[in-house]
Amino acid sequence: MKRTFSLFLVLITFTVAAQNNCSALLPMPNRIMQTQGKPFILRDSKTAIYTNNKELQFAATALQGILKERMQEEVPLSDSEKSNIRLLVDNRMNGAEHYTIKIDAKGVTISGATPAAVYYGIMTTDQILLGDICATSRKQISPVEIDDAPRFGYRALMLDPARHFLPVEDVKFYIDQMARYKYNVLQLHLTDDQGWRIKIKKHPKLASKERYTQEELADIIRYAAQRHIEVVPELDIPGHTVAVLAAYPELGCTHTDTIVKNVGKTVDLMLCANNEQVYTVYKDIIDEVSALFPSRYIHLGGDEAVVDKNWTKCKRCRAMMKELGYTKASQLMIPFFNRMLDYVRQDGKEPILWCELDEIRMPANDYLFPYPKDVTLVSWRWGLTPKCMELAAKHGNPMILAPGEYAYLDYPQLKGDLPEFNNWGMPVTTLEKVYQFDPGYSKAENENAHIMGVMGTLWAEAMQDINRVTYMTYPRGLALAEAGWTQMEHRDWESFKARLYPNLTNLMKQGVSVRVPFEIVKRK
Repeated sequence: MKRTFSLFLVLITFTVAAQNNCSALLPMPNRIMQTQGKPFILRDSKTAIYTNNKELQFAATALQGILKERMQEEVPLSDSEKSNIRLLVDNRMNGAEHYTIKIDAKGVTISGATPAAVYYGIMTTDQILLGDICATSRKQISPVEIDDAPRFGYRALMLDPARHFLPVEDVKFYIDQMARYKYNVLQLHLTDDQGWRIKIKKHPKLASKERYTQEELADIIRYAAQRHIEVVPELDIPGHTVAVLAAYPELGCTHTDTIVKNVGKTVDLMLCANNEQVYTVYKDIIDEVSALFPSRYIHLGGDEAVVDKNWTKCKRCRAMMKELGYTKASQLMIPFFNRMLDYVRQDGKEPILWCELDEIRMPANDYLFPYPKDVTLVSWRWGLTPKCMELAAKHGNPMILAPGEYAYLDYPQLKGDLPEFNNWGMPVTTLEKVYQFDPGYSKAENENAHIMGVMGTLWAEAMQDINRVTYMTYPRGLALAEAGWTQMEHRDWESFKARLYPNLTNLMKQGVSVRVPFEIVKRK
């Protein structure tokens, strides 16, 4: 009995020793200075939160909620600069997402170059409290200084409500979790063969039964913006368009007129490249989407166009090829996207497309067609990211990295793991594999100036609801968050594994379905 009790004490001692103010930091900040001195102690009557900028109201409210949850303290807001918790926008700081945290016996000061940066500092402060549980339980915060800014400015996750619709509240729930880990872009894949999920007022027949009204999307956009997340719409063309063709079959190629278009079942059909109605309808669509989404970007897809089954067999498309002197039907992408991209530019937006090469695996040599320099490309095909990076640097295209081998979060996390349906033989992408991702691919910083950041994709053919979506996202989305934020010299797999546990526990306490990564523990 005495031996058992002694072992229990050892376990308690080990657990307490393992907790400190860095043990739940994720992504890992790029500069942490442990300082000596007494902790800051929250006292009911003496603690208050001051902000120097009206745009910090939401951040201050978020911090109030954190202190209530972690320390059971109701901390009021104050107009006094002498308050011992201060949230400050400091325009002298370099970098839009640069923030600092200073905690000592006198109080807590979180400063940022922008309101977004201050918000990130609050998310880091929450993780300090989460990790340093012994101090937190005593309503104390240990002294520390953090000076932090992200490695990459674009850190995205992509949801796919086109395949399986996600209600507004579920999207908001997903945004809440993204914000904890400093993701700043949510891409919504709104249209595909399986559904058209946005109501277009000029063309109401497009909308699937389950779809977002423009008012609902505006609500999602506002909710994300409060948490400093930009929502980027994706409207996939010229392929992945059965939902469009089911509503307006006249927009297809000539040989597909008699084909029945069953949304969710029919695939591999494309918009006709030589059909004025296509451009008229999409001008209306892009105009409405541009007016609705404040994002500077519109993503127009451009991937997996099955040209040989469509444009090579279409009378109109073949006539256009002859007129323009083209020898390959894929060259029709040039006039097709010249017009579509112009609609985006006319609305003051910047276009994004998936990076397609002249082959779907190596050896690939060049782009599928010449992308204009103002098009941001997203690499995605397994093994082709280094080639896409090389070509983008050569041709001057900005690039976002979503390589299938690292960032496709819809792939199974372990052999035999989900998804159990609609699994077409997906490769496995483990948590450790995602953590190995270096978006710089070990190249010098000046060689990667065109790399904007990273994106994790969650194609939803095999994900029917938000619980499956979050299960596939976490914990791998935590590894990707660190890849996008933290410099390589501050990243460490063993450290990440240790910092993972309190965060997974916290996510579960928030009602988030996560996968327990049992495989990362060495069994004795």
